[in-house]
Amino acid sequence: MFDNLSDRLEGAFKTFTGDNKITEINVATSLKEIRRALVAADVNYKIAKEFTEKVKAKALGTENVLSAVKPGQLMVKIVQDELTELMGGQAAGINIKGTPGVVLIAGLQGSGKTTFTGKLALHLKEKRKLKVLVTACDVYRPAAIDQLTVLAEQVGAGIYKEPENKNPVEIALNAIAHAQDEKYDVVIVDTAGRLSVDEKMMQEISDVREAISPNETLFVVDSMTGQDAVNTAKAFNDRINYDGVVLTKLDGDTRGGAALSVKYTVGKPIKFISTGEKLNTMDVFHPERMSQRILGMGDIISFVERAQDQFDEEEAKRLEKKIKKNKFDFNDFLGQLNQLKKMGDIKSLLNMIPGMKKMMKDVEIDNSAFSKVEAIIQSMTPQERANPGLMSMSRKKRIARGCGQGMDDVNRFIKQFEQMSKMMHKMSNNPAMAGMMGGKQRKRR
Repeated sequence: MFDNLSDRLEGAFKTFTGDNKITEINVATSLKEIRRALVAADVNYKIAKEFTEKVKAKALGTENVLSAVKPGQLMVKIVQDELTELMGGQAAGINIKGTPGVVLIAGLQGSGKTTFTGKLALHLKEKRKLKVLVTACDVYRPAAIDQLTVLAEQVGAGIYKEPENKNPVEIALNAIAHAQDEKYDVVIVDTAGRLSVDEKMMQEISDVREAISPNETLFVVDSMTGQDAVNTAKAFNDRINYDGVVLTKLDGDTRGGAALSVKYTVGKPIKFISTGEKLNTMDVFHPERMSQRILGMGDIISFVERAQDQFDEEEAKRLEKKIKKNKFDFNDFLGQLNQLKKMGDIKSLLNMIPGMKKMMKDVEIDNSAFSKVEAIIQSMTPQERANPGLMSMSRKKRIARGCGQGMDDVNRFIKQFEQMSKMMHKMSNNPAMAGMMGGKQRKRR
């Protein structure tokens, strides 16, 4: 989403190339480009102007403070700090205290409310270990109840619905009573949306909110609508005074203005961001990490957190033993590949690694990039998968026919697999490297 903004900001910092100190001239030139970059990213001009004025004051005020730091580096740091502050400063938590806690979800139709309800249910269930009940209060969209039912089943949450009842206030109150009887920890109420802000919608969501007194009210907004998203967020906040914003579709081809300016305009924090249809593609919003991504610094903390979500300690111990004995096989490789895919979009993951975004700038990585490898492994017999040493020419020919790939593709993959296995075996038996692979470094006596 921020690729174009990142490129333009990088160009703005090049103003300082060759300069050994910050001056009013090079700051003014750089800020002009930064302001243009923000406006191009669909940030309101007033906000962009105020932002650059703050950066200017800091830049000129620190002229002689950090003499050892290059002007360009200092400017990047100042811009990063101001971007972080613009987007809220620090991550905001979600309030789910109560018996049960109640979370109300609001937003326009098509913003991703129902999908987010499922994602939030999964998040609270897995991260907070809570028993979650989702409630279908969209009484207008025919498929809304069915969609929420499917999502609840997928994430292992309870579902409360009254398909014949057209009164969302009654449904929400009945759901909370049901949750109390069944000892649910939290109730998430999914409400109806409209194609645009209208009085009927506002009155309905106000009535529901007044009746159930939620601990937390979240407004879900489609970030692809840019500055319109900010205007809609303001209109809703003026009416229902929600607690936080959820930005969906951050993986789309959009300019990012909503993420940058919604906190400034509405005064409410962005609490969650969503980047796809998969239920595990929702993250707590961290302004500092997002500003680092925008400036091409990566986001290694989020990368590690995603990896930890998929990390199986017992499986890691099992693999460590196999690698030490040089017994790593194709089944193990396929399992690791599937864990990597569960972490999310491959290119977005690579962009979280510092320096990788610039390296991968012109490289197209499809999520199906590993489909050839999967097809090759799945065309092997169980014996071949468990025993890589069995690979003969006749077996390779049969595998190539079975997966629809050429012999060159099969040979290349098997050769790369052999090289990788040898490298991992070598590393696992080197005490200094074992820690990097997740093994325990043993002290020599």
